Amino acid sequence: MNIDGVKTGIVLDHITAGKAMLVYKYLGLDKLDCSVAIIKNATSRKMGRKDILKIDHPDYDINLDVLGYVDPDISVSIIKDGVTVEKKKVELPEQIVNIVKCKNPRCITTTEQELEHVFRLTDKENRIYRCIYCETKASEQN
Repeated sequence: MNIDGVKTGIVLDHITAGKAMLVYKYLGLDKLDCSVAIIKNATSRKMGRKDILKIDHPDYDINLDVLGYVDPDISVSIIKDGVTVEKKKVELPEQIVNIVKCKNPRCITTTEQELEHVFRLTDKENRIYRCIYCETKASEQN
């Protein structure tokens, strides 16, 4: 299989196998007017299998909180003129805002539409986020 390299844009590597579409959804990559390559289940010496996303867009501003929430082991490479100019480290964010929505029907965010959906990291080891308003656990499938 031959996938062209990114001339100017971003490469998201070391995504846990099967999570590329979740990253694609949360980043809103379907709204971009550029080439986006999704490589699923690529062979990896380090991980066994992995997913990769290549975004060929010169001005795309990547949301590291989204990446950290979905998979904090993702590596981000910024590409300019076909060369990696910067690597960014992704970490598990302490708080996520408007990435997922609270699914509790009694949460204040259900009736107060202008409120932001804010989740705080409550269990780092198990990567559990809870709504700051009602304590409902966040789910990646929201």
